[in-house]
This record gives sequence, C-alpha cells and structure tokens, in this order.
Amino acid sequence: MGKLTYDSTLTADFDDRVLAHIQVVVGAKLRRGESFYFSWRDDPKSGDGRSTIWMHPSIPVSYKYFGSRSPSLNREWIEVLMATANSSGGLQIVPEPHAPSIVPGVDSDLVANHFTKLD
Repeated sequence: MGKLTYDSTLTADFDDRVLAHIQVVVGAKLRRGESFYFSWRDDPKSGDGRSTIWMHPSIPVSYKYFGSRSPSLNREWIEVLMATANSSGGLQIVPEPHAPSIVPGVDSDLVANHFTKLD
C-alpha cells in the first residue's frame, strides 16, 4: 500500500499500482497549472465514506510507495483517469481497463509528458 500526502495534513492509502497511475495524472495536470477535484472511496478502516480534495499547483502533494519495484503503467488507464480529471467532477478512481502496460521502470515523468496533450 502506498500513501498520498496532501498539504502535509491529509494522508490516504492506495495500492502502489493505483497510486502510480494517480501520480502520472496529477503530475500532468499540475504541471500545466490546472486545478481540479480528486475524489476516492475511503478505506473501511477510516470510516468507509468518500473524500474529495482540491488539487492546486501551490498545494504540496507527495507519494510514498512501499513496494521495492515501480509498478508497470497502463496507458489506457491513464487516459481514462485523465478524462475523469478533465471533467467537472474531477479525478475519480475507476477500474483498470485491460490493456498492454508501458514497460516497467519507465520514468513516470516521461509518461506524464507523453500525456500532456490529452484535453
């Protein structure tokens, strides 16, 4: 399980693979100076509700992975997540579609740069 920390005040746990895909989408949006909502279902251990945050380039966000290997990235999933992030409802975690993965170990900045023209 990885951890997303937002503004040093909120942490949320995600599977490392999910978190890696979130990082690519969030990085692409924030790099372009775009703000957006990000919503997810909370872990049942923390109340079993939903959380929503306002992602803004001036608010710090960090990612902590607990696995020793970088997860492979699914281009199709990144595109679907980016489409939700570009909607009025903001980024939503949706199930991963089945598609070939990008080669494991590819720098996520390179992948994010590849997807900067998806709007």
